[in-house]
Amino acid sequence: MPKILIATNNRGKQAELRSLLNGLGAELVTPADLGLSLDVVEDGSTYRENAAKKAAAFAQESGLLSLADDTGLEVAALDDAPGLYSKRFAPMPSPTDADRRAYLLAQLQPHPRPWKARFRCVVAIAAPDNSVRFAEGICPGEIIPEERGKYGFGYDSIFWLPEIRKTLAELSMDEKNQLSHRARAIRAALPILKKVLNSSGQVFSSSLY
Repeated sequence: MPKILIATNNRGKQAELRSLLNGLGAELVTPADLGLSLDVVEDGSTYRENAAKKAAAFAQESGLLSLADDTGLEVAALDDAPGLYSKRFAPMPSPTDADRRAYLLAQLQPHPRPWKARFRCVVAIAAPDNSVRFAEGICPGEIIPEERGKYGFGYDSIFWLPEIRKTLAELSMDEKNQLSHRARAIRAALPILKKVLNSSGQVFSSSLY
């Protein structure tokens, strides 16, 4: 069975991606499974650059087809911030997810509600020769001032989906994998992955970035 490396050390992302890629016909492995310890600096100027940089680094190190994503929360009232810097938005050293949520809500206080927002996810699929392909998913919603739900991670507990009147953190894994930005990006990526796997692991031709 061919292997696909889930190129992230974030356990929340690993769990979501395992669930989304289940049934693909490939063995899904993580960096820990392979004994890899990579910390890729996300210094790109776009989601694509960051996702490609992570996927390519893990593909080169492991020799496996590798899948990485870069995701950002874009809030309209903040001119689409934090966006690319969602993980590094809070100014304190080593912020927790709770710190990031609190800081975001503090920045939004002067602005009237509703606080329209969207999650954007770009997936990069890289082969060991540095060839790479991309897929994207967007999930629209709103930021709410109170945390709701016990699931998910990051900004999920304050990201409200008006059509179902729940936050992402109130959704089960199955529910989230029908609606989330990452789920939509993976659905767009599945034809690429299937094509690669069906070609006996032959890589695709594309320039990096």
